[in-house]
Amino acid sequence: MGIRTFSPRSHGRRAMTGFDFAEITKTTPEKSLTRALKKNSARNNTGMITVRHIGGGHKRKYRLVDFKRTKIDVPATVVAIEYDPNRTCRIALITYADGAKSYILAPIGLNVGDTVLSSEKADIKPGNALPLSAIPVGTTIHNIEMRPGKGAQMVRGAGAAAILVSKEQKYCQIRLPSGEVKQILSVCKASIGQVGNTDNENISLGKAGRSRWRGIRPGVRGMAMNPVDHPLGGGEGVGKGHHPVTPWGQPCKGYKTRNNKRTNSSIIKRRK
Repeated sequence: MGIRTFSPRSHGRRAMTGFDFAEITKTTPEKSLTRALKKNSARNNTGMITVRHIGGGHKRKYRLVDFKRTKIDVPATVVAIEYDPNRTCRIALITYADGAKSYILAPIGLNVGDTVLSSEKADIKPGNALPLSAIPVGTTIHNIEMRPGKGAQMVRGAGAAAILVSKEQKYCQIRLPSGEVKQILSVCKASIGQVGNTDNENISLGKAGRSRWRGIRPGVRGMAMNPVDHPLGGGEGVGKGHHPVTPWGQPCKGYKTRNNKRTNSSIIKRRK
């Protein structure tokens, strides 16, 4: 895994960097594990835009990644490491002893031919999935469940890793990549190791068109708009003295917007 640079034959190529894809061993996805991915351009069922600056993008197929790891005590062999256009990390194609196939997130150190296992008695090595109660304190983990059986929801991006800080009765405390310490039920599952493709944060897109391929549309500064379009718009020249707000008047710098009392008790230490 490394970063590839380009000869500056154009303005877009000069600052552009990309992956060398040295870790990829299979270029076509497993057909039985892909589904059509319909585009909605961040619109809801009524056609209203619910997230701005999203649309277009290259056509993709969704890879069915197994975030639940429900095949208990059945060993699986890593067949290939593949590219997934829907996420920043790589995915590993595994084949179980009974012939079933699935995708899992590929952590650092997982190679073709390795064996992975989802079990309370599994070894502490990359790719294995265990309940938090069976993982030693201080272990680096990823792909963590928030509710038993719901499937992993946290620490799934490229290079992400959390640390199991402590165990207290039926809860475990986990330090997330943001620095936040959260307590989760000990029966929740997590995978061992750090998510692969750590070079993802060092990639320079180089040109605007590469963002458009990803489905990211341009965003315009509020201060560059007219007063009818944004609270910060208008004024002769560069207007100052505004309080930074969203187009709908919500303060957006330093203003606490969290309003979820149901999960407040699970946060032991805030990220800030």
